[in-house]
Amino acid sequence: MATKAQVAKSNRKPKYSTRIVRRCQLSGRARGVYRKFRISRIMLRKLALEGKIPGMRKASW
Repeated sequence: MATKAQVAKSNRKPKYSTRIVRRCQLSGRARGVYRKFRISRIMLRKLALEGKIPGMRKASW
């Protein structure tokens, strides 16, 4: 879990465009965040398995 200071810092407007840190909206994780969903890969998998993301399901072949 990210601290409140880290989340607050990532919400501020960066001085330069390359400093944007994308964080998961649910857990605050900074790595492995999908831009489309704005959540981390771990939370995406969890929500997909619970069926909370419409149209997404576990792949099997």
